[in-house]
Amino acid sequence: MMWLVKRNPTLNLEAPRYISRLFNEFWSHPLMDIDEDSTVWSPRIDVRESKDAYEVLADLPGIDKKDVHISLHDNVLTLKGERKFEEKKEDENRYYYERSYGQFSRSFRLPEKVNDKDVQAEYKDGVLKVKLVKSEEAKPREIEIR
Repeated sequence: MMWLVKRNPTLNLEAPRYISRLFNEFWSHPLMDIDEDSTVWSPRIDVRESKDAYEVLADLPGIDKKDVHISLHDNVLTLKGERKFEEKKEDENRYYYERSYGQFSRSFRLPEKVNDKDVQAEYKDGVLKVKLVKSEEAKPREIEIR
């Protein structure tokens, strides 16, 4: 039995360009995590954008807020902290060690300038929420046509 297969002769020419474009888009994404180093564990992060601000949410269950540090330098937001290992009690047996412990560091380059004087951070129910208000020049505005 013979099968007829439809071929696109230009596909072989397009594939390298397509793959190259995928790599370029991946490596040039402005919100890509730029500092996820070889730490023991890394918290899950969401980054949202509205017309006025960016909002970063980090899952940090079991971490005391005094063990979390936030910095903003040259439009790079860095979250650092540590989940401390619970010492084993003398009279207990442990059967599973599935949770990760240790230090973490995550950094994100923001695509637009933010007002470093208007950054708010809140930690509630194991979730860190950081709100970064965009600077006035980064906010969208209507241009009047004369």
